[in-house]
Amino acid sequence: MPKKVLVVGGVAGGATTVARLRRLDEDAKIILFERGEYISFANCGLPYYIGGTIESRDSLLVQTPEAMKKRFNIDVRTKNEVIKIYRDDKEVEVKDLNTGNIYRESYDVLVLSPGSTPLKPPISGIDAPNIFTLWNISDTDAIKGYIEKNCPKKAVVVGGGFIGLEMAENLHALGLEVSIVEMLNQVMAPLDFEMAEIVHEHIRSKGGKLHLGDGVKKFEYKDGKTYVVLQSGISIEADLVILSIGVRPNGQLAKDAGLDVNERGGIIVDEYLRTSDKNIYAIGDAIEVVDFVNGNKTMVPLAGPANKQGRIVADNIVGRNEKYNGTQGTSIAKIFDMTVATTGNNEKTLNRLGKKYKEDYLISFIHAKSHAGYYPQALLLTIKLIFDLKGKILGAQIVGYDGVDKRIDVLATAIRFGGTIYDLKELELAYAPPYSSAKDPVNMSGFVAENILNGDVEPILWNEMKDLDREKIIILDVREAVEREMGYIEGSINIPLDELRDRMDELDKDKTIIVYCAIGLRGYIGARILKQNGFKVKNFCGGFTTYKNLFM
Repeated sequence: MPKKVLVVGGVAGGATTVARLRRLDEDAKIILFERGEYISFANCGLPYYIGGTIESRDSLLVQTPEAMKKRFNIDVRTKNEVIKIYRDDKEVEVKDLNTGNIYRESYDVLVLSPGSTPLKPPISGIDAPNIFTLWNISDTDAIKGYIEKNCPKKAVVVGGGFIGLEMAENLHALGLEVSIVEMLNQVMAPLDFEMAEIVHEHIRSKGGKLHLGDGVKKFEYKDGKTYVVLQSGISIEADLVILSIGVRPNGQLAKDAGLDVNERGGIIVDEYLRTSDKNIYAIGDAIEVVDFVNGNKTMVPLAGPANKQGRIVADNIVGRNEKYNGTQGTSIAKIFDMTVATTGNNEKTLNRLGKKYKEDYLISFIHAKSHAGYYPQALLLTIKLIFDLKGKILGAQIVGYDGVDKRIDVLATAIRFGGTIYDLKELELAYAPPYSSAKDPVNMSGFVAENILNGDVEPILWNEMKDLDREKIIILDVREAVEREMGYIEGSINIPLDELRDRMDELDKDKTIIVYCAIGLRGYIGARILKQNGFKVKNFCGGFTTYKNLFM
């Protein structure tokens, strides 16, 4: 007898599940419930439609109920909300939001893909008519309609995550003056602080105003404007406010049914994505997953993992028994002209888990050109690589303007296959002057990491520079004298690299020499020269480029 499968929620996970399931089982009776109007739309494209980069609203609609019915023979019921699960009867209770009618539907297998909801904390004034969240097509229509009707001049984006920064970029593209408020001391939480600082500088260079480490105290609405009052007492005038301060999983339906959920309300599933009821699966933003790198439980609301989970659940419904092996959190975002990408664990995550720098993990940090430097428009990108003491890659972060996407994908693949920094130096990657260098930045990250593990160079990180005893060190700038005119580390002395062998007697062997250059390469060469001549020496990771971003 054909199975009857009910799927609660469309978009990435649910829509993928039903399409894959139909391809595997032509006879199954499949019903998809979606409480909204749209079963599958491009969430990630919403800011770009508001900003005008995506011109057609229809481009956002990946699949319509009519098309899905015609191609996959799926019973699609939009504006139908599943409000209760009767596990003993294997039935759900559904409310038709068009008519108000409530009915029941039986199932053999139930798949929960309820997604998540933007956080909207109980802040005074938060319900003002010019304050919006962005999560679905209806939100998009409301924001775009408000902009077209009211022609706002000033916008405040509360929250410096992916959606917040993408909205900031697109509102700026529409000519609005944009301020970003973030309670943390940095935007883009997946980045470590020194990488986020590069993003901060870029946002400021575009005219964006940043209010970091400062949360919202209240909103005051008056005469069509909202005044965003911060905890510090600062008040920012806004014609339009976008809330983007995080999401919560829609796990209440599962909780009410007695399914296991975590402290955040996320649905707990096993490696086959089954809930605590063997007849019910769950996928997407609402579920707790395993962090692929560290093995701990976490929640990662990303479209890529949700799609993969939908495919796996469909496979498991037909008996293929496929495991979901965890989420590593690979992500990428366009922030004005800059690209920001991460994969695996950042340093903050490792520290939260009790891991310590030098005892449990090490870091390589490079600035490299996106392609051959002699070919026009080679742009700088910065790669932070985190690896354990045996060389296994734990995470990576890249910030730059060109070629960031392909490098993060290589590093994400290496992590997924259990790769090491030694694998990175051996990778044979495509090279031609317009696309890369003969030693790709990924290879360079591996080379630098190997130098650290082998003890060829001892790095010193930006946060270690703050606590140095200046009486016991010499900070040596090995750049050319003309480069110092653009700035230098206070208290440093200058001996250009090509003069270093002839001028080593100017340095005190009883002191530790901290060497730096522009990006780290000449510093490394200088450090090798000095070390082999009996000096105690460390190379400042990232050179003056990093120092300038963080301290000037």
